Amino acid sequence: MPDLDEDILIRPLSEVDIGDIVEIDEKQGGIYRPEVWEQRVGYYLRRDPEISVVASLEDRVIGFMLGEVRSGEFGLEESTGWIEVLGVDPEFRGQSIGRRLGEQILERIKNRGATTVRTLVDAGQEDLSGFFLALGFEPAPLKPYVRTL
Repeated sequence: MPDLDEDILIRPLSEVDIGDIVEIDEKQGGIYRPEVWEQRVGYYLRRDPEISVVASLEDRVIGFMLGEVRSGEFGLEESTGWIEVLGVDPEFRGQSIGRRLGEQILERIKNRGATTVRTLVDAGQEDLSGFFLALGFEPAPLKPYVRTL
């Protein structure tokens, strides 16, 4: 196996990454959803192409983190970084891929002038909550509400 610390490249997201992202998503959730990822990747590349990143190993994407900088969300007028999606190939979990993606996207958001970064985590996803806590996030005073129609 390659030396992951030296051989993994964290780089900007590209349209050519969609196929690998679809594969990671399918491994995680058991559903093949190329149309979902074509739309999502297209959205982030159009909205904020400098923020989202992937981890690649030997020209294969093994992790990705999608986000953007925006303002006006939920009445918050300051420019705020948002981390929306994180995926790591299950074969490579536990090897600091997510941490490296997180550090890179946080740096990119900071370079865009945002001083706050937010994300939402489902209360049942303790591992994801722990991941963001380890990156220095803390619970926010915003309280989500939902209504099923």
